[in-house]
Amino acid sequence: MAIATLNPATGEVIKTFTPYTAEEVAQKIEAAQKAFGSWKKTSFTDRAALMQQQADVLEKEAEKYGRIISLEMGKPLKDAIAEVKKCASVCRYYAENAEDFLADEEIKSNAARSLIAYEPLGVVLAVMPWNFPFWQVYRFLAPALMAGNVGLLKHASNVPQCALAIEEIVKQAGFPDHVFQTLLVGSKEVDKIIEHEHVKAVTLTGSEGAGAKVAEKAGHEIKKTVLELGGSDPFIVLEDADLEEATTFAVKSRMVNTGQSCIAAKRFIIVESIADAFLEKFKTKMAALKTGNPLEEACDYGPLARADLAEELQKQVQESVKKGAEVVLDGGQKEKDSAYFKPMILKNVVPGMPAYDEEMFGPVAAVMVVKDEAEAIRVANDSRFGLAGAIWTKDEKRGLEIARQVETGAMFINAMVESSPELPFGGIKKSGYGRELSYVGIREFVNQKSIWIS
Repeated sequence: MAIATLNPATGEVIKTFTPYTAEEVAQKIEAAQKAFGSWKKTSFTDRAALMQQQADVLEKEAEKYGRIISLEMGKPLKDAIAEVKKCASVCRYYAENAEDFLADEEIKSNAARSLIAYEPLGVVLAVMPWNFPFWQVYRFLAPALMAGNVGLLKHASNVPQCALAIEEIVKQAGFPDHVFQTLLVGSKEVDKIIEHEHVKAVTLTGSEGAGAKVAEKAGHEIKKTVLELGGSDPFIVLEDADLEEATTFAVKSRMVNTGQSCIAAKRFIIVESIADAFLEKFKTKMAALKTGNPLEEACDYGPLARADLAEELQKQVQESVKKGAEVVLDGGQKEKDSAYFKPMILKNVVPGMPAYDEEMFGPVAAVMVVKDEAEAIRVANDSRFGLAGAIWTKDEKRGLEIARQVETGAMFINAMVESSPELPFGGIKKSGYGRELSYVGIREFVNQKSIWIS
């Protein structure tokens, strides 16, 4: 079955690719293993120079690669260009810091000398999603390669040009052959790749279901995994918040990538004394956003990545309304078979509704009005997800105390949730385990070896 690039804005098939055969995949894994033999011996200085060159390519060709992102999954071009440039920043971060992050760590013990050494594992498989088709890959690629590992990318099947473009960038930067390779295969082939003796670990960013399958197979093979899965991030607004700022960032956070982000704000938990004022401002600002051709500057949000995703989101909204949710801002999928979905705001969202219990992967905001801070924390934690969240209050100490009580991998106070190279990224509960980015992320796929000298 062919792998196709389908422009979600037009429905047009741009290009098709023939999936790799089992023999081709096996050859690429063997080539990766051979490349690892020499790459792991390469100095940090040489690795860093190549990683800096890769950052140069990303920055120089940001518009070229941003256009590929826009055409394949519908992201507005200005946002796609920003995504490519962000990838350059993570390349530079690890080029500058990897050697320090992985330096031998001296440990006090009864030995004459003892230390922890950080050594690469080998071939690491990355199973990546379409919503940030460059950034999701690069936050794996940069630390993994700087640590001395080699990478195999099984990208989402609707972004094959992005997958091949990343492989192209690595080559342009001058990395040795086969240090990073794309595998154009379907999801059914992932198990066989994990089973291969040369593949030592797997990282996946994607759905809860996909994560469970990969974890099951990797567990059977006794191979390390890092999973970054779904999120239903709370956006808590307390009575002392700056409502102008909070509503501006509520819109930005809900609408990032047309709402198709695991760390987008999805559940808006508002203290009742300011709920009406919040909703009025929130609705006005959300309704002012404009859609259209993602390649045009005036486009604030594009289509969802596929028409079936818009249909699925529409069903979640309809089921929630059927169970009592009230539509504050109407929108949705206005044309059947279209990937475009206008922003919506729902309120009176309670347990038992998809808008409360499930991840809404698109521009639908679920508003929950609560009595006070204590109820806000309870509702925030009443989710099987635990990726990230935000709190809005003028009292920084109060915000920090609440942040420590919300069950997530990250909390932001008076700011929207974002990922950055300096801070660990990942979740708890059904949002996954393990961390990307920071010094924590680069140590996920290394052997943390204890060495004792008597």
